[in-house]
Amino acid sequence: MPRKKHQAVDAFIGARVRLRRLMLGMSQEELSNQLGVTFQQVQKYEKGVNRISASRLFELSLALDVPVQFFFDGLDEPLDPYPEAGLAEEPLLNPYLDFVSSGPGVELNRAFLEISDDDLRRQLLSVVSNIARVNRTQD
Repeated sequence: MPRKKHQAVDAFIGARVRLRRLMLGMSQEELSNQLGVTFQQVQKYEKGVNRISASRLFELSLALDVPVQFFFDGLDEPLDPYPEAGLAEEPLLNPYLDFVSSGPGVELNRAFLEISDDDLRRQLLSVVSNIARVNRTQD
């Protein structure tokens, strides 16, 4: 039976691949060259459209300089890869992981980590928290 929808675990692992690639400032083309595949294949891996084999996951861990376990970190509860209809309608990604693995999420975290003053970090976090609180009350 052909796979027509994303499966939750594949999407989760793909998001972790994207997160690490962006953390390294690596393009999809650079990663694809290291793996010997097209950048379109890397896109499919990151979206969870194509399942990543065990050997490819090992190659990704070497290319991205992380242990294989990195791709499963945060997968706290078992995801049913075969829900009632047999395939997941939508990837079951944690919204935080989804944001952190995005370009703006990586950029925001990188910039925040460059702030060496702990008090300044706390103040910035307080400002952002207050903006979020005000935004929630306006919705």
